[in-house]
Amino acid sequence: MARTYLPVLLLLGFVTFNAVIIIGLSALTVRARPNPVKQQPYESGMPPVGDARERFSVKFYLVAMLFIIFDIETVFMIPWGVAFRQLSCAVPLGAAGCPAGQVSLFGFGEMLVFMVILVVGFVYVWKRGALQWD
Repeated sequence: MARTYLPVLLLLGFVTFNAVIIIGLSALTVRARPNPVKQQPYESGMPPVGDARERFSVKFYLVAMLFIIFDIETVFMIPWGVAFRQLSCAVPLGAAGCPAGQVSLFGFGEMLVFMVILVVGFVYVWKRGALQWD
C-alpha cells in the first residue's frame, strides 16, 4: 500500500525542495536598490490612469463567470474521452478491443446529452445578451 504512494511522495518532496532552493537562491542573490521610480505602481507598461478602486460593470463579472463555467464543462469531456471505449462497449472490454456486434452508443449518447445541455445554456445566455459588451 505504501509503495503505491511512493512516486507521489517523491514528487511532492522534489517540488518542495525545488521551491525552497529557488526562493533561497533568489533571497541570497538579490540586491535591493529602491528608488522613487521603482516604487511607483506599474500598469501594463504604462503610467497608471485613474483610481485603482474604480467600479467595473457587472457585465465584466458575468462574462468572466460564463467563461469559467463553459471552460469547466469542457474539462469534463477529458474523462469521457479517456473512458469512451469502455462506455461504448456492451460487454467488458477485452485486450483485443470491443467484440464485433457488441458496440453500444451509450458513451456517445451520454456526451451528446451533455453537449445539448451545454448548447442550450449557451444559446440562452447569447439570446439574453449576456455576451454583449456595450
